Amino acid sequence: MTAPRLKTLYNDELRAKLKEKFAYSNDMQIPSLEKIVVNIGCGEAVADSKKIKSVEAELAKITGQKPVVTRAKKSIATFKLREGMPIGAKVTLRKNQMYEFLDRLVNIALPRVRDFRGVSPKSFDGRGNYAMGLKEQIVFPEIDYDDVADVRGMDIVICTTAETDEEARELLAGFNMPFKIN
Repeated sequence: MTAPRLKTLYNDELRAKLKEKFAYSNDMQIPSLEKIVVNIGCGEAVADSKKIKSVEAELAKITGQKPVVTRAKKSIATFKLREGMPIGAKVTLRKNQMYEFLDRLVNIALPRVRDFRGVSPKSFDGRGNYAMGLKEQIVFPEIDYDDVADVRGMDIVICTTAETDEEARELLAGFNMPFKIN
């Protein structure tokens, strides 16, 4: 099995560029990707328990990994929600699968988003992690449009080892993340 394209790019070119730009004295200071968390919330699962199965299946197709069902932490009577009811699904990607997913996200899925002008450069959390949302899961080619009952959004969090937002932005820009130019 060959290494993912972005992992090779990171090891061959990006590490050297980052080390030179930020003048790191140690190779361990160079920021890298740690994990990518993909989350889909499904509040309709409270009324119809079959909806969570379709969310699980779609998330498994998109990421290539079996998702974990997230459950309600508290009961909320207004929403007819009981503690422990399934309300979403999430996947944590690491190593090769993480690089493959990022490659598909940047090069295939994001260009397919309607009226796409770039992702916000302000979505960093101050510690080098980047969070973004997609309004519909059908931008991924793995999802067949005819099989989709409901169009759902998803949250994608890219966790890096960068200390600052500037370092993380430079790392993601090296992976061709299409940031908006203000």
